Amino acid sequence: MFHSVYVKYFCLFVLILLYSSVIQSQDQSKVLSEADFLTAVRQYHPVAKQGGLLMDAAKANLMSARGAFDPFFMHETNEKTFDAKNYFNYVRSELVLPTWFGIEGYAGFESNGGQFINTELTSGRSSYAGISIPLLKDLLLDSRRATLNQSKLFVRQSQAEQRMLVNDLLRDASFSYWNWVRDYQVVRVIEDVLKVNLQRYELIKISFEQGDRASVDTTEALAQLQSFQQLRAEALLKYQKSSLELSNFLWLPDNQPAYLADQTMPDTSQFLLSFNTDNIPPLTEWVNTRITTHPKLEQIEWKLASLNVERRLKFQSLLPKADFKYQFLQRGYEPWKGIGFNFFENNFKYGLSLSMPIPNRKGWGDYRSAKIKIRSTELEQNFTKLNIENKIRYHYTEVQNLREQVEIFERAYRNYMVLLDAEKLRFSLGETTLFLLNTRENKALETLQKLLELRAKAFQSVVSLNWAAGQLR
Repeated sequence: MFHSVYVKYFCLFVLILLYSSVIQSQDQSKVLSEADFLTAVRQYHPVAKQGGLLMDAAKANLMSARGAFDPFFMHETNEKTFDAKNYFNYVRSELVLPTWFGIEGYAGFESNGGQFINTELTSGRSSYAGISIPLLKDLLLDSRRATLNQSKLFVRQSQAEQRMLVNDLLRDASFSYWNWVRDYQVVRVIEDVLKVNLQRYELIKISFEQGDRASVDTTEALAQLQSFQQLRAEALLKYQKSSLELSNFLWLPDNQPAYLADQTMPDTSQFLLSFNTDNIPPLTEWVNTRITTHPKLEQIEWKLASLNVERRLKFQSLLPKADFKYQFLQRGYEPWKGIGFNFFENNFKYGLSLSMPIPNRKGWGDYRSAKIKIRSTELEQNFTKLNIENKIRYHYTEVQNLREQVEIFERAYRNYMVLLDAEKLRFSLGETTLFLLNTRENKALETLQKLLELRAKAFQSVVSLNWAAGQLR
């Protein structure tokens, strides 16, 4: 009679799947999904915000470089009086208009007077308008244009660097999330097993008190129960640790750290499904297509473009510096009057300057140094591309391998559960010992724990594959 009661109560517990019941018990208002978690990380984590600051700094640098082409106004006054004599007084105002092509236009007003005025200057009020043209060096490229071009490239390079930061951040965050899911599942599984063993121990103790069981069976059941209690304590500690590690990635909008509430639980719906890799593109697509958009390679590409701008600028140092300047002069403060096509007949001033260092070792040294930097970066680019490709191949193989391991352990777990159910039936009929039942149960639990660990690694391997290709954003 007791055996029928024991079977009835015991089967009530064991027929409940060890981890399918967890989904039904979750309060959806307190579930933290991976998508919501990663969204919060992207928006509020300090590292993600630092990536945004990189962009802000690059844009500020670009604004500064564009400032080199802003028109600028200059005014100067110089006067000397000594022993009641007016030696000189100079007043000059000038507006300079830089252009993208290296040519500068300018116009100004002068008022010169005094007893000892410089004979090169025009006395009284005068005005002028002129132009300055580089003929060789700085004609195709100068430092202002080079700086502006490099600043534009630096913005693109900063975008790639920002993506690299986010790519690494999301990988670490996803790893912590799946560790958290795994540890949560382990706690739930052990708690379910603990409930079953507690009920078994109570029933065996009643059976012993009624004389149907030996005292050694109660000791055996108690030892098994205490073993699971110790496993639950370990699992809870590990789960608490993974929860704190997950909290490292949670921040509030006001830059204050956030912590997981005790009632918060992960979304295990995807975790408990069979691990499927059908939606993962083939390896050739990862290597031939996705690798081209890797932020590290893009960063090197923009760096190479910037170094080529530097090389072109250094080449200008090899050319002679030849500058032509022309000013149209006019009495009074109306320089636009009288301007015609006879620029070299009257009221003009021009100059032509030519200079070149011999043998120009600085120029040649700077130019060769710029070419060496490009060659060094090209070698870095080749090495980085190979390194990324090998990482993609490794993590792709890891995904496929873990899928196979998960399938093997899923089948093994089902087989161990069949053996465990058969052993339970034999035990209820008195055909086996509690020791053998506990052995079957321990093996099934061990296999399930290994399966949960493999599933976490499998999801992490997909994250690693996307990280290796620079696809986490």
